[in-house]
Amino acid sequence: MSEISRRAFLNLVKKGLAVTGLTAMFGSIVAFFYPPKLEETPSEPVLVCKEEELPVNESKTVRFGRYPALVINTPEGLRAYSAVCTHFACVCKWEADKGQIACPCHDGFFDPLDGHVLAGPPPAPLDSIAVNIVNGEIYVGGEA
Repeated sequence: MSEISRRAFLNLVKKGLAVTGLTAMFGSIVAFFYPPKLEETPSEPVLVCKEEELPVNESKTVRFGRYPALVINTPEGLRAYSAVCTHFACVCKWEADKGQIACPCHDGFFDPLDGHVLAGPPPAPLDSIAVNIVNGEIYVGGEA
């Protein structure tokens, strides 16, 4: 078995570190130009619950892509909105006793029938999401 000199060993270590560093650097560059696909909203409808599990004047918050969706069963029918406030991206909640959607961060309030701003600093209404009932189950997203 041949012995390796100290100088040859250090040169091998140097080359190994150089290859590792270049791989890490170029791997990051390639990852930057080819990011993973992140869907803002899902392409398929998302199941909320069975119809009888959401009585009138109640709500349910569900994961809808990267952000939650707020589904409300109003006396006028089912409504669904992005639960993310248009002011500062806080998650909004349904206040059944007041009959409005509230953002707890800066006292923003939205109308449950069309999502428009009732009061507070939000600059725009909540984004509406399609709601469908299929075989007694409530779905959000997909075709309206």
